[in-house]
Amino acid sequence: MRGPGWIRGLREEARQLRCEIDRLERDLIKAANSKAKCNLHDVAHTLRWQKARLQRLEECLAAMPAGKIASDGS
Repeated sequence: MRGPGWIRGLREEARQLRCEIDRLERDLIKAANSKAKCNLHDVAHTLRWQKARLQRLEECLAAMPAGKIASDGS
């Protein structure tokens, strides 16, 4: 079983992917609105790939046990 540091790393990776997806969505809008649409296909492809990667990562994180719960001393 992996340690908490590894899980934190996965969560950080998911956070970074969300930021990347936000940037790609803005880039996609810019590419769609520009006169030169040559970049549109590349941005859309990368966006789909990153969203699929994030979905797999979130499914992996959701399947992991929550970990130890601190007792309240009662």
